[in-house]
Amino acid sequence: MNEDCLKLTSYFGERDRTGDELVADALLDLYGRHQLQTSVLLRGVEGFGAHHRLRTDRLLTLSEDLPVVSVAVDTRERVIAVLDEVLAIKRRGLITLERARMLTGELDGVVLAQELHEATKLTVYVGRRARIAGRPAFVAICELLFERGLDGATVLLGVDGTAHGARQRARFIASNADVPMMIIAVGSGERIAAVLPELDVMLDRPLATLERLRVCKRDGELLARPAEVSPQDEAGLPVWQKLMVYSSERATHGGSPIHVAIVRALRERGASGATCLRGIWGFHGDARPHGDRLLQLRRRVPVVTVVVDAPDRIGAWFDVIDGITSERGLVTSELVPAAVAPEQSPHSAEIRLARPKPRGDQP
Repeated sequence: MNEDCLKLTSYFGERDRTGDELVADALLDLYGRHQLQTSVLLRGVEGFGAHHRLRTDRLLTLSEDLPVVSVAVDTRERVIAVLDEVLAIKRRGLITLERARMLTGELDGVVLAQELHEATKLTVYVGRRARIAGRPAFVAICELLFERGLDGATVLLGVDGTAHGARQRARFIASNADVPMMIIAVGSGERIAAVLPELDVMLDRPLATLERLRVCKRDGELLARPAEVSPQDEAGLPVWQKLMVYSSERATHGGSPIHVAIVRALRERGASGATCLRGIWGFHGDARPHGDRLLQLRRRVPVVTVVVDAPDRIGAWFDVIDGITSERGLVTSELVPAAVAPEQSPHSAEIRLARPKPRGDQP
C-alpha cells in the first residue's frame, strides 16, 4: 500500500499527568485502542518547552522528568478520527500534524512524487529485536543506507508503541522483540527511490514513510537556508517550520556536545522549545554506521535535536544552529502544516492543516 497519511507527533514531559495516569500511557492506550498502523514512544535526553524549564539527563535532579516524544502514523482518516481524543488529554507541550506517504507491503516499484525528488526523509519502522541475515535489522539497514550514499540515518529506540495496529510495550522481563524502533534516513529522492526495492527484499513486513524536506547543512557546509515561508497560508491558517539536527555525543562545540550547546543557546535566546533524542546506532557524512562500544570513555551514539517554531522565528534559530554546527552535523528543515499547544487550544478545530507555500524555490 502506498498512500497519503498523517504523522501526529506530541512533545511533552515524562512525568506529565492527565487525571490519574501519565500522559504517555493515555496516548499510547489511545493509539492501541484505535489500532493505528504504527506509533512509537521515544524518551528524550535534553530539552525545554514554552515555559523554558530545562529537562536533562546530565543532572540528577532534572533527569527524573525527561522530555518524551510520541509519534503516530496512519491514513488521514484514521488519524483525524483520534484527534479529538488526543486534544482532550489535558497537558502541556506541543502537538504537530505533518503530511507524509505511508508504504506498507511491497516497496518494490514505488514511484516518488515530484515534490519528493530533491530531498526526502525515509523513516523505517522495525521491531526492536528483528533480525536480517543473523544481524540486528537496524544494523543491516543502516549499513545498506550508508553503502548507497544517503546523507545520514539515526536509529531511535521505542519504549512503547503499536506495530501494524497491534500494541507493543517494553517490559522489564520480556524479549520486547516487537517494540517498534524508528530508523530516520535523509537523502536525495533518487537514492531513496533506488534503495526501496532492496529494503523490500530485507524486510518481511515493510512499514515506512516518506516526507519532503530541505538539507540545509552537511558536515559543516552550508547548502541552503530554511525556506522563507509566509506565517499563514492563503486561508489564514498558521504555518510552522521544523529544524532537525543530526549529530553525535562525540561531536562537540565549545567543549560541550553539539546537542547540549544548541539547547542551551536556544533557551537563552528565548526559543519556544527544543527536544533531543539519543539514538543507539547510525551515521551521517562519511563516518560508517556506529554506536556504543565496550570500554570506550566517550559515547559515539547519534543524537537528533528537534526545533519547531513559527517561520518568522525559525531563521534566527537556524543562525544559532549554523554557528554551532560549523564543522559537524547534518541539518534539515521541513514545513509543518499544523501545530497546537493543548493547554492553550483544547479543540481539534484549531489544528486544521495549512497549505504553506515557500517564497521562491520549493524545499
